[in-house]
Amino acid sequence: MTVKIPAAMTVEAKILDTDALGLRRPHCQPSHIEKNCHLEPMQRKDTWLVGAFGIVFFFFSSISTRGQAYSPYIPGAEHTGALQLEVLKEAPDTLRYALVAHAASLNYDSKKKRLYNTVERARKLHLNVVKIFSPEHGFTGSFSAGEHVEDEEVDGVKIPMVSLYGSHKKPTAEDLADVDVVLFDLQDVGVRFYTYISTLAYVMEACAEYQKPLIVLDRPNPFANVVDGPVLDTAYTSFVGMHPVPVLYGMTMGEYAQMVKGEGWITNADSLELQVIPCVDYHREPVAFPEEAPPSPNLPNAHAIALYPSLCFFEACPVSVGRGTVAPFEWLGAPWLDSTGFSFVPMPNAGANSPKFQGDTCHGWDLRTAPIHPEQGLQLNYLHGVYHAYANRGLDSLPSFFSSFMDKLAGGTSLEDALVAGQTVQEIQASWQPDLEAFRQIRSRYLLYHTKPLPVPATAPPSVAPGKKAKKAIKKGA
Repeated sequence: MTVKIPAAMTVEAKILDTDALGLRRPHCQPSHIEKNCHLEPMQRKDTWLVGAFGIVFFFFSSISTRGQAYSPYIPGAEHTGALQLEVLKEAPDTLRYALVAHAASLNYDSKKKRLYNTVERARKLHLNVVKIFSPEHGFTGSFSAGEHVEDEEVDGVKIPMVSLYGSHKKPTAEDLADVDVVLFDLQDVGVRFYTYISTLAYVMEACAEYQKPLIVLDRPNPFANVVDGPVLDTAYTSFVGMHPVPVLYGMTMGEYAQMVKGEGWITNADSLELQVIPCVDYHREPVAFPEEAPPSPNLPNAHAIALYPSLCFFEACPVSVGRGTVAPFEWLGAPWLDSTGFSFVPMPNAGANSPKFQGDTCHGWDLRTAPIHPEQGLQLNYLHGVYHAYANRGLDSLPSFFSSFMDKLAGGTSLEDALVAGQTVQEIQASWQPDLEAFRQIRSRYLLYHTKPLPVPATAPPSVAPGKKAKKAIKKGA
């Protein structure tokens, strides 16, 4: 079944040339499929570690003082593909839709000056939405990472909701039996181990298998212009990394969907009827999301999201990234660190019902003032500095710094191996470049948006010969 949408409003494998200068530097609460094994706090205190912590401070200060200028964020809700949802009114009104959405599927109504959810918009357009599929964290976005989500009931929404998480990641034949078309509208953050692209892949595979057209309502994300980090080795495929892409793959959901189909990364890819309703007036700029409904409970603001891909690796280490505090992914620390002048105590809250080091004092750093921006890419200095501070305690007498989950987050063993071998940040980043260049070649075939043109400098006024009075003043030296 083909859903007829005006060609001007959709994209079907449409390719745009990209500005190579847009990729500034080639160089983590991840949404987890599995809960982390929370490592017990290590209470040993070695006063001789002051020098080791000095190394960490050196790395952190080098990041904070590098002086890279910030690019302005644009409000993502003003550029969503769902703003063009009315194009579906031209399709037969007998069609039954399933909508993959959550609380962060927000759009901005410029006339009424308010935010609205895509579910609300679909109902006002009288689209027959018969089912809502929700991702990790649930439709409301209030469930902790890894927490089991039952099918939800949300006040004011009488449409049946089905969770696509845990043992039920992929829609079944029964789920899609009463559905003619699937709409996909999740707010992603553009990081490989954030599981919404994995949900996208499973939905695509189900649509291909059961011959249901899929329409992706595209959305900007903060890292849609950044390609960085290790490329996943497919031997380490999991729900936090399904495809051979880097940690920061530099694509929107719509672009990523086209790549998954075009590269045959799902079963029956050729049979999938995929359309993308593109973002409105968008040029790959970094975006900020409405704080009313963040994309997940532990990424509450743009600064935490900018730090997320860099700090996420600590989820596989004896280090807290601030889950269970007021500043997740902006605080970093552990009980085994000596006093740094800053500390926090993780406790259960709405976004973390069982945080690492619960009830223990973690010494570390408040990164809320660190000048981090998405276009800086992956900041490996954090992991490098803290790992070596830990290793200097005496690796033979301490548990390993890395759990097995590190291989899934990093997409292989290369990052851990490089750190253990003592490679510098620059050496590790250099080792990523061949794989990143190969990925850029693949990525370039599926991009839908140009980078924003650089401002044109003002034209200098033509020189004018001085008049008689001016000439006299010049001669007098005025």
